[in-house]
Amino acid sequence: MPAPLENLIVLDLTHVLAGPFASLTLQDLGAQVIKVEKPGSGDDTRAFPPFKNGQSAYFATINHGKQSIALDLKDAADRAVFDDLLARADVILENYRPGTMEKLGYGWETLHKRHPALIYGAVSGFGHTGPEALKPAYDMVVQARGGVMSITGEQDRDPVRVGASIGDIVAGMYLVQGVLAALIDREKTGFGQKIDIAMLDAQLAILEHAVAITTATGTPPGPSGARHPSITPFETFHASDGLFVIAAGNDALFARLCAVLGLPLDNDVRFATNAARCENARTLKRLIEAITLDAPKAHWIARLEEAGVPTGPIQNVAEALRDPQLLARNMVVDVLDAQGQPAFVAAGNPIKMSALADPATRGPAPALDGDRQAILDLLKGSSATR
Repeated sequence: MPAPLENLIVLDLTHVLAGPFASLTLQDLGAQVIKVEKPGSGDDTRAFPPFKNGQSAYFATINHGKQSIALDLKDAADRAVFDDLLARADVILENYRPGTMEKLGYGWETLHKRHPALIYGAVSGFGHTGPEALKPAYDMVVQARGGVMSITGEQDRDPVRVGASIGDIVAGMYLVQGVLAALIDREKTGFGQKIDIAMLDAQLAILEHAVAITTATGTPPGPSGARHPSITPFETFHASDGLFVIAAGNDALFARLCAVLGLPLDNDVRFATNAARCENARTLKRLIEAITLDAPKAHWIARLEEAGVPTGPIQNVAEALRDPQLLARNMVVDVLDAQGQPAFVAAGNPIKMSALADPATRGPAPALDGDRQAILDLLKGSSATR
């Protein structure tokens, strides 16, 4: 079966993470991604450790299966190649500072006139509008400014960034959504659109409970560690051999939890509703741990799972990579080298579709400019223009 985005050509001018994460998702869905890189150095992440056989594992896990061509967009000959690629492409992605593409002669207005069906996706720290659009940003900057760091970590401790680079990754996810929506709209209108994604915007968009709490009460929440501020019990608990998690998100689940633990709280008004449990979260945690400390994590996880109460261990990344459920879902895949041998391990495609192939291996990450001839041959073999 053809992949959903088969025959779609994406010109990817992005580097580091937000844009490459978006183009990787499009590639996983069947698009041909042509990575347009700086001659000599390429994507910054080619120099990011750790390295294996001289190749960056970081780069390989985000860019596997793509093609690479090195072009200097200030050079006349390279611009001619790029112009030919634009005439063939369906989507262009860029994450330069706003105004950079305009200076090169490839801004949205110019490209839309030349190639009306081309979809233009841009991701930047603060977006292409607003008084601070030209400011530079990285993941940590938008996590801090967007409010995420203020609710991350332990109470009365310094704020911390989320361990995963969600400033970049969430923006990349929204960029993919915008591209897919623009593709659907193009089917109806014949015209492409510009998608303008700001990393800062994306951080505010994921603060579901924090925005609700702040606007309803007038007081912004602070960090609450592992505990959810609007659901109780929904956090980590100590067993005799360490921490595990319990997420009893409604009254029925709380009743099952109490039955497993033998906690006689049915008629205790302090815990009769979720709102009451949130008000008495610390007391409830102590009552639960007075019981869970008597047995190991595995004991409680098994009993709670049998009762249908959401629970689980706190796994490190190595343990997650061995998780049988993740393995069964093909979420741990091998990235091959140029000789077709496993070289790196990457996360699989989380978008499972009934007619989308989901192989256990992925193609190699491209060498810088390693696909130039194949890309030039593609241009020679196509007379399509937009």
